[in-house]
Amino acid sequence: MQMQTLEGDNTEIRDTDLRELSTAFRGQLIEPCHAGFDEARRVWNGTIDRRPALIAQCSGAADVIAAVKFASHHGLLVSVRGGGHSIPGHSVCDGGLMIDLSLMRGVMVDPRHRTVRAQGGALWGDVDHESQAFGLATSGGVVSTTGIGGLTLGGGSQSWLIRKYGNAADNLLSADVVTAKGELVKASESEDADLFWALRGGGGNFGVVTSFEFRLHPVGPLVLAGGAFFSWNRLREVTDFYLDYVRHLPDELTTALFYWTAPSVPFLPTSIHGQNVAIISACYAGAIDAGEKVVAPIRALKPTVDLLGPMPYTALQAMFDPLVPKGIYGYAKSDYFDIISSEMVDDMVAWAQKKPGALAMAHLNHFGGAMSRIANDATPFAHRDALFAFSPDALWDKPEETEAHVNWAKGYWQALRSYSPRGAYINFLTDEGQDRVRESYQGNYDRLVQIKRKYDPTNLFRLNQNIKPYSTPRLAAQQT
Repeated sequence: MQMQTLEGDNTEIRDTDLRELSTAFRGQLIEPCHAGFDEARRVWNGTIDRRPALIAQCSGAADVIAAVKFASHHGLLVSVRGGGHSIPGHSVCDGGLMIDLSLMRGVMVDPRHRTVRAQGGALWGDVDHESQAFGLATSGGVVSTTGIGGLTLGGGSQSWLIRKYGNAADNLLSADVVTAKGELVKASESEDADLFWALRGGGGNFGVVTSFEFRLHPVGPLVLAGGAFFSWNRLREVTDFYLDYVRHLPDELTTALFYWTAPSVPFLPTSIHGQNVAIISACYAGAIDAGEKVVAPIRALKPTVDLLGPMPYTALQAMFDPLVPKGIYGYAKSDYFDIISSEMVDDMVAWAQKKPGALAMAHLNHFGGAMSRIANDATPFAHRDALFAFSPDALWDKPEETEAHVNWAKGYWQALRSYSPRGAYINFLTDEGQDRVRESYQGNYDRLVQIKRKYDPTNLFRLNQNIKPYSTPRLAAQQT
């Protein structure tokens, strides 16, 4: 078998080597000739069409250790798949070894201590399902099919609980990690503390996380949540209202403003199906009666459709699932902002009018609250004091629409770059280069380089928003 190396060359893997790996492996080793290969290599983003030479579907930490040692010994290109929701498709590689955790989805809740431990391939829907049986939740993704691994390791700043309980990484208590040496270590505040710091926003640069332990909080089972839909001709009015409205919100309310097209779904009246709309979405993580008073100004704006009301937390978490199915084409850009000026709103609205298709959207997320009361260097996530993040998300379902959608997202993002951006959400970066990665980590980047050098000096785990183990060519030369 020919496999791609870290240097970009091909190397011959002998049958005896594969048999040795197979002997140490309880999961499935899937080659291109095997049934199920195409399904196993497919990830969420339909623009990604890569073919690993071998897929190691792991059944547990022992399989991950065997796969990492195999890759390290042969110097193979490696990708790591959790939920497979990486926008640039870092979950899958061409010609190398794909370490697939998708069979590892076990979740165990400790309701007494309000913690949950989940395996590295678990999805947020898995965690929510188990945790909500006890009226508990942690800050997770807003699409239930998103993997817990990628979202948490990138910081996890997309959550309906972020203002009340911080981001996903803030709620991480410990992690079991297979390092580049094939060693299983437990990272926490008291063990391998430097690695634990790096995992809370540093991406998949430092190893394969086989299990995550999160802090849980009392949430639900019903929360006041949903969205208020406004007609497209009120775009500027609704945006101005939103920017004023979020200035003095309690921590319990997390909101976002969407420019989108109303989908043809049963919970929306047919009169707005296919119509461009502005949507104020919200979740109040507290008593529903108290939340009603907080969202009253949104209702007073007289939305065309008002879907703000009590709903199961699990329903809120799965609300967007049908709109972003596996195989949809996707491309996104993002930046954090401290303020949104009137001139920036002009450009936000103008570019929204150029939306190239019904699935394409843009969203403005409001932060502050609990996440902002943690220092920017407490974890690698360096944007805690930013009040907003704006992202144009190009989504489409026909390959011939690719160019128009990608160009729209790039143009939209570029138009807003002049308004003092401060870097991106790592999980919304595409392959934008090392300078953009450094910009997004700001002052935390050099510390991440040092930890990368300690735990992965050969950069085995490089298919991610990569932090190279050597910050300068001179230093790299000294070490070789």
